[in-house]
Amino acid sequence: MHWKELTTLGQLDRIDDLSRQKPVLIFKHSTTCPISKGALARLEKDWTAADDASHRAYYLDLWAHRDISDAVETRYGIQHESPQVLVIRNGECSHTTSHRKITYEDTIEAMEG
Repeated sequence: MHWKELTTLGQLDRIDDLSRQKPVLIFKHSTTCPISKGALARLEKDWTAADDASHRAYYLDLWAHRDISDAVETRYGIQHESPQVLVIRNGECSHTTSHRKITYEDTIEAMEG
């Protein structure tokens, strides 16, 4: 799975712009949490090269970039969770799920639906 690291607040504007063309995935990850590691592994296990070619996926390290996590919560009007998947479509969060509910199938369906 080819992740783009979300490391600056300015990238949120870019994500909004990109989401007007096709949905963008943001994965909020706590690097110290076993539940978060499991959710990440579930996504990466089934993600294919074709998924990389047709979807944009951003990875947000919550420990390194808490300010960006806070900005995501404010910008998209979602309550912070960790781990958390957000699908951004037309500059808005069209889907979010967290913890053990994060699956490859659910994420792809939300991005393609």
